[in-house]
Amino acid sequence: MSAGLLVIGDVVTDVVVRHTAPFAHATDTPARIRIVPGGAAANVACWAAHRGCREVRLLARVGADRAGWHEERLRASGVRPVLVRDPEAPTATVVALVDAAAERTFLTDSGASLRLTAEDVATQPWEGVGHLHLSGYLFFGEVSRPAALAAVSAAADRGVPVSVDPASAGFIERHGTDRFLADLAGVDLLLPNGDEAALLTGLADPGAAAVALSRRVPLVVLTLGAEGALIAADGRLIARVPAPAVRPVDSTGAGDAFTGGFLAARLAGAGPAEAAEAGCAAGAEAVAVVGGRPPR
Repeated sequence: MSAGLLVIGDVVTDVVVRHTAPFAHATDTPARIRIVPGGAAANVACWAAHRGCREVRLLARVGADRAGWHEERLRASGVRPVLVRDPEAPTATVVALVDAAAERTFLTDSGASLRLTAEDVATQPWEGVGHLHLSGYLFFGEVSRPAALAAVSAAADRGVPVSVDPASAGFIERHGTDRFLADLAGVDLLLPNGDEAALLTGLADPGAAAVALSRRVPLVVLTLGAEGALIAADGRLIARVPAPAVRPVDSTGAGDAFTGGFLAARLAGAGPAEAAEAGCAAGAEAVAVVGGRPPR
């Protein structure tokens, strides 16, 4: 049996708006709208369980308004939720606007998710944890950033490897690239997409960006959507992994699916390239469904 996965980050209520026509300003645009559970960290946890990780625990802060609904759906996906109920802030909400090409744009209300505290992290047991994964969103909040740094430190003290998904090029830009890179001290695995890697390095070529980042973080897996993934370690490119061909429906959560599939494979003993293949397979499965979670 593989070691357990602890994911710390965000639980979100997603409002997915799929529109095939351009927006008609100040009037109606036909759309298909669904409310589904989401959040980068929650999605990663669910995909890791879906791809075979036997023990997955998720720590996040939510509002009392949706806590029970989210707990029920996480358990149904094989994840053990540890949701801290915030007495003041509502559960985070994201409106995902998905166009005819399945590309998405997010409108984000972080709500309680960035109010996770270092005290919340300190109360979590580490028995059975073989890997810690952090959603990059945590680094962008005044309260949640110390929580993320405390989690990295606690994992290092226990010899538990740590991975981070940078989460959002827009938020990184506001946070500051140098500051974010400094926050990655002690992280073992970074999983950026192409836009995030380009922003963090100033390099337009994905391979060069992956190599540059791997001089800061020992292992970098750079996701490129339909073009697969690049793997760099200790300053050199070591693998290129193609993605399966698939007709996309909704790209929401595809990167989270990749991360969940990758981590599940790594915890089961796979090497980086084999784990990236598993991640690409999960990502291909994700874009074929609406929302960011695996089909139940």
